[in-house]
Amino acid sequence: MRQAVRRFSRLAALALVGVALGNAPPPPPSPADLYGDLFVAVQERRIFDDNKTFADAVPREPPAEIMADYSAAPPVDDAALKSFVLERFTVPGVNDIGKTGLRAHIRKLWSQLVRQPAPVVPGESRIALPGPYVVPGGRFREIYYWDSYFTMLGLAADGEHALVESMLGDFTSLIERFGHIPNGTRTYYVSRSQPPFFALMLDLSKEPDAKVQARRLQALRIEYAFWMAGSACARRQGACLRVVRMPDGSLLNRYWDNRDSPRDESFAEDRASAKAASGRPHGEVYRDLRAAAESGWDFSSRWLGNGKTLATIRTTDVVPVDLNALLWAMERRIAQGCGAAGDGTCVQDFAQRADRRKAAMDRFLWQAGEGHYADWLLAEGQPSVALSAATLYPLFVGMASREQADAVADLTHAQLLAPGGLRTTLNRTGQQWDAPNGWAPLQWIAVSGLDRNGHGELARTIASRWIATVARTYQETGKMLEKYDVEESLPGGGGEYPLQDGFGWTNGVASALLDRYPALDRAAP
Repeated sequence: MRQAVRRFSRLAALALVGVALGNAPPPPPSPADLYGDLFVAVQERRIFDDNKTFADAVPREPPAEIMADYSAAPPVDDAALKSFVLERFTVPGVNDIGKTGLRAHIRKLWSQLVRQPAPVVPGESRIALPGPYVVPGGRFREIYYWDSYFTMLGLAADGEHALVESMLGDFTSLIERFGHIPNGTRTYYVSRSQPPFFALMLDLSKEPDAKVQARRLQALRIEYAFWMAGSACARRQGACLRVVRMPDGSLLNRYWDNRDSPRDESFAEDRASAKAASGRPHGEVYRDLRAAAESGWDFSSRWLGNGKTLATIRTTDVVPVDLNALLWAMERRIAQGCGAAGDGTCVQDFAQRADRRKAAMDRFLWQAGEGHYADWLLAEGQPSVALSAATLYPLFVGMASREQADAVADLTHAQLLAPGGLRTTLNRTGQQWDAPNGWAPLQWIAVSGLDRNGHGELARTIASRWIATVARTYQETGKMLEKYDVEESLPGGGGEYPLQDGFGWTNGVASALLDRYPALDRAAP
């Protein structure tokens, strides 16, 4: 307090000198004059990226009171200093942005993430699309497969139905051209796909044209053939392409990539990973890295042999519960589509395929003693002991029994529920698809799956905690982020690239959750 009084005394003295000399009044005090040590700390410690940010801040209390508080209890670290400032100032581009409300902010973001069709320049890696589409944002400048389902949930909730139909047209076009939907619309992504959500995307359509529906159904059947292309040789060899033969002869699926070279977009990183995997053929390591990219969980302890280091990656040796739940949903949607088209033979075929898949998943992936679904490890011939949010996929697609859903709900509450949302795994590895990170798509999978299986209170709790995390970070940074730390309700970390903002699926899931639980928008901090 004494420092603040002395500072104002100096300013008053300067004013008196100016009057005595007959000069014009001295200029008004600048923020550096008013906030002295606080100003120096904020600027030199780079609490905000741009030094102009704090210089333009508007105090919510008299400067003398702010400085008295600062002198009485100086913040102990950068996080505390930032909180001190945000509580006492309106900071441009940061805590004033949130006044419009989270849902309103997201609606404004859609136009910033829309891209229009454009011809491809010879030699560039981009793949052209016929209609407008939404990109995730940041370094992700192209459309991505599974991201888009969660983006489209938000577009549908916000009334952007024309964009939903346009993106469905884009994905249909990709299947017709490549036989599947690539990881993303770059030439270096064509050798792999991503979690197959196209069947569920079609549920969002309001398209009444029977010809369009027939074309999309045909595209869905082509995509299914892509995932099952290894069936014949898997029966002979045990595993082939994306298909694996289980111990009883039934067929399930795994992630794969048609190439076994370093990824173009992570070339140096992949070569370093292969070099660190001593004793393993480099092509094998590259294939597993690429297969993990197809999974969308790039990277996670789910795919690591020792559960810790990337050098032990073995994605192609894992039969994932989430992939097989999505393929069950695809088989069911194809049977329904064939039924609407009057194709009884197709209905019977795909209904039986779905029944066989569910039976195999119940036999090998459902762990009754543990109360959750688990990935199957081919080399060990047994389920993985690791728990992950993927266990909620069977609830999401509607294939879990009441007893299975109740057990998964209990385990989710006991182990996967975190203060800021749903945990991805329980393992801290430094990989981005592990603790402490939470991801928007997994929140939606959990909320939707739990709610449809009679666990609405737990579903709402997850939604409430996640929205609070997203809203808090938005108010502090003005950004919607790719991932979040659900233990501390902070921006997420880890992985092979910097944290990205934008962000398509975070926006989409937030809008969809706020549409489902409107009170959460008003309750957000």
